[in-house]
Amino acid sequence: MTAAETALALQEKFPGAVLSITEFRGESSLMLTMASLIPVMTYCQGELAFDLLIDVSSVDNMGEDPRYVVVYELYSLTTKNHLRIKVSVSEDDLNVPTVSQLWPTADWHEREIYDMMGIKFTGHPDLRRILMWDGYPYHPLRKDFPMGGLPSDMPDVAFSETAPLAGGPFVTSSGAMDRVSAEPRAKGEK
Repeated sequence: MTAAETALALQEKFPGAVLSITEFRGESSLMLTMASLIPVMTYCQGELAFDLLIDVSSVDNMGEDPRYVVVYELYSLTTKNHLRIKVSVSEDDLNVPTVSQLWPTADWHEREIYDMMGIKFTGHPDLRRILMWDGYPYHPLRKDFPMGGLPSDMPDVAFSETAPLAGGPFVTSSGAMDRVSAEPRAKGEK
């Protein structure tokens, strides 16, 4: 069964759960209702052999309603199929059920999304910040977070003023001929 056939089979198996199916460059993406996320993911993991959760990420569509989308990248080692599952998250209710009971690798992905975007994963075994320090009041990957950062009242932890960007500790070569040369590196490092 191909990824496109899998998407159609899920739409048949869970009527009303699949809001849309998108095909782009040979990849299938399903937009699900929030209520159907766990039943569909459980079925994908158990019955359809999607045994690998490659990634969980989020998108901030500032100015749209719902504002956020959580994106799950599934892969089956048996059938060699890739499937993208999405759920919309409203600013009014930033709660998404965790899938860490199905794929333990979701643990750190969900923590990162919580830390950077402020989306909470209900039922998560250890939902706490993973990159920013405890008590940091902002979510840096939101589009309304300023590029220069925000001041912090916590002295001696990162910056107590706006984080500098221009002239910062890293440099890149935007005109480089290859990706290796263009990668960020410490100033003075060749």
